[in-house]
Amino acid sequence: MPKRRRPARLHVDLSLCLLLVIVCPNGDFGRVRPYFVTDGIHAWVGRDAARDRGAPVSLLPLTDDEILLRDLAYPMIEPPYDRQRWYSVLNEYGLARSFNPAWYYCDPSAYAARLMTDYVRSETTRYSRLNVDVRNDVARLDQFFMTARRVLDMDQKRGKSLGFVQGLSGPEIANAQARIGENALVVGWVQRSLNDRVASYRFALERLVVAVPSPMAVEVDRSIALLQTRIAGNVLVPAPDFGVASAAPVPRISK
Repeated sequence: MPKRRRPARLHVDLSLCLLLVIVCPNGDFGRVRPYFVTDGIHAWVGRDAARDRGAPVSLLPLTDDEILLRDLAYPMIEPPYDRQRWYSVLNEYGLARSFNPAWYYCDPSAYAARLMTDYVRSETTRYSRLNVDVRNDVARLDQFFMTARRVLDMDQKRGKSLGFVQGLSGPEIANAQARIGENALVVGWVQRSLNDRVASYRFALERLVVAVPSPMAVEVDRSIALLQTRIAGNVLVPAPDFGVASAAPVPRISK
């Protein structure tokens, strides 16, 4: 007896579901959708930051707050114009597990170029999109920097403990110091990225005002000023430079 063929409609429905997942990868404020989150999905953020600075990479497991720090850092490092692109799902859900090298450097005109060239029916759409991106960054700030303060505080205590804990091996000390460095780099990277975003948003607003003037410019200007003020109140570490070298491996912890 010949096998019954699976209805074509089923294949269409499955394809449609997959398409919806891909084209709608992020939820509110561009955050990763909860049902896609896995532990350590952005664990590589600190590793890549360290490698690019030529700093050692730690082999220690991440604490809960260190995992959260990296999860919250990612959407503030990835350029805002990439947040809802179909390919962002590859990085957002940890499939690529590496940064686009272009993200290490900020071109203030790149955001404006995307904003101005995408087809829209009204200038209101462009102003609204810009304002939403700015406000999303404002909304993300509190949780990230609250987590960053906890992580940096624990790292300060960890650093002090290295001088008191007896019998630590060289690799144990090296990996602890490397993790402290990684965490500081993640925080510093977000700080630098946010300042770069302010410059990009300001550049885009100025171009919009010239090309398609609108009363909405005042609201967007206030949002950018708010973001700038909130960033200034959360300077926790010196801003790092990126794009210098790859790191030498840290010795493995003796068991």
